[in-house]
Amino acid sequence: MADGEQPNWQANLTSLLREGSWPVELTEIVDKLANNIPLNLEDGKFLFNYSDLDLIGHLASIVKNARFGNKVFFNVNVHINQTNICTLACKFCAFRRGRRAEDAYQLEIEEYIEDLSNYSNYVDEVHSVGGLHPEWGIEHYTELFSRTRKEFPHVHIKALTAVEVKHISKLSNLSIRETLSRLKNSGLGSLPGGGAEILDDDIREVICRGKESSDEYLEIHRTAHSLGIPTNCTMLYGTIESIEHRVMHMIKLRELQNETAGFQCFVPYPFLPDDSRLPEAQLATGTEVLRVIAISRLMLNNIPHIKAYRMNLGDEISELALQFGADDIDGTVQKESIMHLAGSTAPLDHDKAQLAKIVSNSGSVPIQRNTTYTSFVEFIPPTVPERRSLRMATGD
Repeated sequence: MADGEQPNWQANLTSLLREGSWPVELTEIVDKLANNIPLNLEDGKFLFNYSDLDLIGHLASIVKNARFGNKVFFNVNVHINQTNICTLACKFCAFRRGRRAEDAYQLEIEEYIEDLSNYSNYVDEVHSVGGLHPEWGIEHYTELFSRTRKEFPHVHIKALTAVEVKHISKLSNLSIRETLSRLKNSGLGSLPGGGAEILDDDIREVICRGKESSDEYLEIHRTAHSLGIPTNCTMLYGTIESIEHRVMHMIKLRELQNETAGFQCFVPYPFLPDDSRLPEAQLATGTEVLRVIAISRLMLNNIPHIKAYRMNLGDEISELALQFGADDIDGTVQKESIMHLAGSTAPLDHDKAQLAKIVSNSGSVPIQRNTTYTSFVEFIPPTVPERRSLRMATGD
């Protein structure tokens, strides 16, 4: 099945939901899910305010299991952030540096290729996003991607947020379509979907002034999808947004998915606390993270995959999120800068066996996938030799 889905999953979901016993106040929502009717704004707000988080998680888990069984997906990837030099200064960003900053950096193409060569024998995806470099236009990125594809033809290039695409197009005096077309022809395989933040321009004016507008984010992804470039989509929550903002954000993504079917995965992640950057942020608790994962699964009926982004959530919360509707845990990562400068303490050195352990501990089966969810192999960890038992010494 496409995207790793179970055969006849919607019919199976309908049966499972109708067999269950649900509180009266949830019956309308359950009926909609059983009939594949999208939840509306009021449904989403109700779920965010509903007191029984375990029941919401249970409902999301039923939807996930109907669609994917007990499978949870991961891939073998590396993150290489090509530069932290950025012409913007978003309030929530701990990664960005001005060009004259002591710790500003830019990886030239040869340096990028050398860095990737350290991982290329055992990864099949490179994930690259970075700052808006004031001099890197289309020629830089087409050369970078062409060289990467030539040197490592087995490595899928997942790169560039919507605002990076917009920046490259402006620097190069090209349309968004022409920019994406040239990037695709040089080797770009997909967009990671970062930078959506909250798709409300009043919120964006406060937390990321100068970035693309909500409509521009959606239009850039619409254009990518029309060119055959699959993308993920994201949501940053726990800054200054309201519950309604979160639900409307999901609805806007869902509406675009109805048009294009180009979103592979939704990746919600909470703002990581740093009083010096956005002191007015409301921050998200662990239970709120689980609630957002569960509601994402229920609201986004047409986006197949919901990711527990381990680099942001950490291993423990990610493991729990797999029981609240998430079906993907991202990848091995190996190195990463943006989330860790923001405060993430998630380990960077996980191999496949360690990722598989997180998945197995959640009661699921680890499935190694490729970037575009078209290849799936169950991962069976290598057998660990039994420990020798030594007889305890006695006092005799």
